[in-house]
Amino acid sequence: MANLVLAETTASVSELKKNPMGTVAAGEGAPVAILNRNAPAFYCVPAKAYEALLEKLEDMELNAIADARKGQPIIKVKLDEL
Repeated sequence: MANLVLAETTASVSELKKNPMGTVAAGEGAPVAILNRNAPAFYCVPAKAYEALLEKLEDMELNAIADARKGQPIIKVKLDEL
């Protein structure tokens, strides 16, 4: 059975157990696919890559909100009125 691996670097569960930080470092900042019996079990994502992913998702959500509100009437308010 063929499996889609969405990472350039792979490691086995055994390799991850032996040297977790070395496995993360092998990805050079990119996710590492952790394989169990040659099939991807999960992805080991470095903190910076995960944070960047969450920021992109948040940006996409904010853009969707802005697009949904496009064309609505503008209501002017004064700061003192709030």
